[in-house]
Amino acid sequence: MEQTKQLSRDKLEEMLVDFAKNWLAHDGLWFQAVEKQYGMEKAIELDTEAWEKFTVIEAKRIMARHGIGENGGLDSLKRALGFRLYAFLNVQEIRNETPDSFEFYMTDCRVQSARQRKGMALFPCKSVGVVEYSLFAKTIDPRIKTECICCPPDEAAGKEFFCGWKFSI
Repeated sequence: MEQTKQLSRDKLEEMLVDFAKNWLAHDGLWFQAVEKQYGMEKAIELDTEAWEKFTVIEAKRIMARHGIGENGGLDSLKRALGFRLYAFLNVQEIRNETPDSFEFYMTDCRVQSARQRKGMALFPCKSVGVVEYSLFAKTIDPRIKTECICCPPDEAAGKEFFCGWKFSI
């Protein structure tokens, strides 16, 4: 830790992006290894199991680090979404805000954009995403309900955005 105290803010921010990229690369390589060994269905099943736990851990750590109290409603969720690890890599937007709901869109997803560039089909992440986003939101505030607007393998995914989620309370 001593060596990081001597680094500039810019260098620390670059490292944060590198850490996020490394995490995402590991996640992808793990998934591909499981898929190769056991097939896509089993890989998604195991990925979902991992996300059930990871998303709660991530939400709790974000809340603790950034002073986001429990049961803080949609404002707390909006804030927490901006601190997720992949928020440093992907482009996300909040739209259609009302007092009791908002929509969250991943307009550029590093994983899905790479697949498109390579001419590959989008990764069918909807079943994992439902678990990930629902549990993340419920960890922030158990009153929050999560609905999937669109996510691969949905046909509209990847055109205007990769995935969209509606959060309401």
